[in-house]
Amino acid sequence: MKSPNEAAPLRPIPALIFASRWLQLPLYLGLIVAQTIYVWLFWQELYYLVMAAFGDAGALGHILDSVTVEGAVRPAKPNETVIMLVVLGLIDVVMISNLLIMVIVGGYETFVSRMNLQGHPDQPEWLSHVNASVLKVKLATAIIGISSIHLLKTFINAASYDEKTIYAQVGIHITFLLSAMAIAAADRIMPAAPAKLHA
Repeated sequence: MKSPNEAAPLRPIPALIFASRWLQLPLYLGLIVAQTIYVWLFWQELYYLVMAAFGDAGALGHILDSVTVEGAVRPAKPNETVIMLVVLGLIDVVMISNLLIMVIVGGYETFVSRMNLQGHPDQPEWLSHVNASVLKVKLATAIIGISSIHLLKTFINAASYDEKTIYAQVGIHITFLLSAMAIAAADRIMPAAPAKLHA
């Protein structure tokens, strides 16, 4: 006799449909490859910044080119603004990398299979209560953070941009903010799933 908590075997069609969730696995593995590329990019840019600080002409030219907006005058030397723009670029890479981790770990846990990380000392705090709604809100706030970095880089280098570009970036950022607020509000007013009763 089956216990009440023992799940009945799925019929073939539902079992096939349920197993199709594993088709997402190559997508998450592909995002891990993208994460690796971002790590390489971060260390490459950090290397150029360190070498430029020690006076390497090639590295100096690289960072000056990387912060120069198309059509603007190229800075003659690495002043405070140039260093700040390079560092903001590094922060941008880190934030995008954080976004990738949330998508990879949260998406796999939510849509593919449990990782059984309960009690693991390195389990992310947010993963203990992650679901599709929570993941959407966290992704939206992460995108706002990335947009904020881009907007700050634009404001620091505002003289190199025309007004239309600045207004467009501010408008896009406000759109991200409103979208995140709408997602969070919709998540708050949606009825919570009833808790499972354990015998």
